[in-house]
Amino acid sequence: MRKFSYVALITAAFLTSHSAFAQEVNSDLTATTTIFDAFQEPSLSKGKVVVNQDPSIKKMVGVRLAGDKVQRTGNDAFIKVQGFRAQVFTGNQRLSKDEAFKREKEIKEIFPELTTYVTYTAPFWKLRVGDFRSHEEAYDLKRKLVEAFPTYGKEIYIVKEEVNIPL
Repeated sequence: MRKFSYVALITAAFLTSHSAFAQEVNSDLTATTTIFDAFQEPSLSKGKVVVNQDPSIKKMVGVRLAGDKVQRTGNDAFIKVQGFRAQVFTGNQRLSKDEAFKREKEIKEIFPELTTYVTYTAPFWKLRVGDFRSHEEAYDLKRKLVEAFPTYGKEIYIVKEEVNIPL
């Protein structure tokens, strides 16, 4: 019973302070404290919270992302994690570069919100689309792309790659 109460307490505390925690992560990306440390900070509540726990629990929760894991582009911040993209084109012919950029333009016309990546890794030009944490999200995009561009259908597939996830 005591173990259940402890888990319920941590879950409730996490759910009630999630928005404050998210704001703190965004405002201080260099912090390397855990959520348990954040609970004990006076700025998150009117009272004082003391978390007594086994150190192994703190290790299981993990550490906030900071330092070289966080990338910045202008005002945007993101992390690089293993994820998935839809590969729309790959080619190693003379005109492959032009074809990759042509398809990128066509996709951007219909799906302007998508992030596209045209890359060259000798001898291949590739066009990959999206930044997804799960295969299911990337597969959903694949279905939409095949619907919008049926002639590309047989070339589109999901690839595992390091992706950019916004903070």
